[in-house]
Amino acid sequence: MRGQIMRAIQQEHWGGPETMRLVDIERPRPLYTEVLVKVIAAGVNPVDCFSREGRAYADVRTLPFVNGWDVAGIVEEVGYGVTRFRPGDRVYGMPWFPRAAGAYAEYVTAPSHQFARMPTGSSFTEAAALPLAALTAWQMLVDIAKVAPGQRVLVSAAAGGVGHLAVQIAKSFGAHVIGTARSAEHDFLAELGADETIDYTTTDIAATVRDVDIVLQMYGGDPALRMLETLRPGGILVNGQAAWTPGMYERAAELDVRASTFLVEPDRADLESLTDLVEKKQLRPHVETVLPLEQAAEAHRLIEQGRTTGKIVLTVAE
Repeated sequence: MRGQIMRAIQQEHWGGPETMRLVDIERPRPLYTEVLVKVIAAGVNPVDCFSREGRAYADVRTLPFVNGWDVAGIVEEVGYGVTRFRPGDRVYGMPWFPRAAGAYAEYVTAPSHQFARMPTGSSFTEAAALPLAALTAWQMLVDIAKVAPGQRVLVSAAAGGVGHLAVQIAKSFGAHVIGTARSAEHDFLAELGADETIDYTTTDIAATVRDVDIVLQMYGGDPALRMLETLRPGGILVNGQAAWTPGMYERAAELDVRASTFLVEPDRADLESLTDLVEKKQLRPHVETVLPLEQAAEAHRLIEQGRTTGKIVLTVAE
């Protein structure tokens, strides 16, 4: 019966974008404390590509699986015990990460506390662009680095999905923000509030920038190790790619600075803090490309080019 199945982008084996298939699968049902959400839009993130290839968190998923975590939609049904939402509520979130959430589908289920009400005035497309990237930026800056007014914050890949939101969040806390990006993106970063911009393709950042309090590092390896050199004594580098940065802690100790690993987590309270920033017009996602669900493979190809400014979002339903 059509009412019990849904469209989804499914993978039966790891590989490139061509492994993604539009299929009909059984629609999930909410268990106790869970909500069933009709997905209107789903955000696309680099981790989705790594997951498709089996390079990220494959040990907590089984094939076949439905990719994606960023969800914005409408509560369709609530399980027993749910008091926070009712059918018809507009919600957004990043459920289950890093386990499979199945966002590239018409419906998802997850515990109600992994969602928050969408910001007033936001479209579904805008809301779907926020959860994973904005939670990453918030948790790096606020939960780990404890950003404070007047601090100097260096954001790598500042025009990307996480970076462009991190710039705005840091500014909302009164920080002085330095963003790295190609020169063509400097005007964009200035509009977001960046105080300084540096072209990483022409400038040796580690040899140029000094006395930074916080570095948000979006890529690993030797470049991440060198970014430790920009910190003041006692400053902190929060590295989203620490697993690919061997020797990070040892080098930090040599320089008398701190370093931290990081992995984003679903968190209702953090989502609600982000909602507050959006409603105060201190945070807005930039959505560069919107594609229909059936073009999820094309969205991945665009992500893998590494030239996306802001976010890419899939539309799932009207």
